[in-house]
Amino acid sequence: MEKPAPGILLIAEPFLKDPNFTRTVILLTEHQDTGSLGFVLNKPLEYTLEDLIPEAAGLKLPIFSGGPVQVDTLHFLHCHPDTIPGSRRLVDGLSWGGDFELTLSLLRNGDITPGSIRFYIGYSGWSEGQLDAELEGKTWLTVEAKRSIVFHQPSGDIWKEALRLMGKEYEVMTNFPIDPQLN
Repeated sequence: MEKPAPGILLIAEPFLKDPNFTRTVILLTEHQDTGSLGFVLNKPLEYTLEDLIPEAAGLKLPIFSGGPVQVDTLHFLHCHPDTIPGSRRLVDGLSWGGDFELTLSLLRNGDITPGSIRFYIGYSGWSEGQLDAELEGKTWLTVEAKRSIVFHQPSGDIWKEALRLMGKEYEVMTNFPIDPQLN
C-alpha cells in the first residue's frame, strides 16, 4: 500500500457504507499536514459541460461528482501538462487544473480529445489527520494512480479495475457484495 500523496488512488474498502464513497475511487491531488483533497473518479452525473458553463456550448463532455465538498466548484483532470498552462502534475501523464478558457478552446479546436480530460463538480476533502485515521481504520486501500484508471470507460468499472491494479489478492474483492448481510 502506498502512503497518501498527490497521485495516489484511494480505493474504498468493499463494505464502506458512506453513500458518498461506497465503491468509489478517489485520486488524491493534495496531501499535507493540514489536510487532503481529491476527486471521486467514478460517479458520473447527468450533466454535460455545456449544461453548466455557457462558454462551453457544443462541448457535451460528461461531468462527475468529485465529492461532497464545495459542489459549486468545477475542477478538471487531464493528460496535457505541456499544453494547458497552470497545470499541476500529479504523476506521469496526469495533471490537475490549469487555464480553463484555453482548455475550452483546445477542446473546441480538437487539440485535446474528450477522452483525455474529465470534469468534476466539488471535491473530497479531509481535515488535519482525518485521512490518516481513515487509512489506519482500513477504510481505504491505496495504489499509485494510472492514467488508464482515471480515464477508464465505462467509469462504473473504475473501482474493480483499481482493485485489480493492486494484485491478485485484492482482485477477489471485486466480487464481494456491497452488504454481506443480504447474502
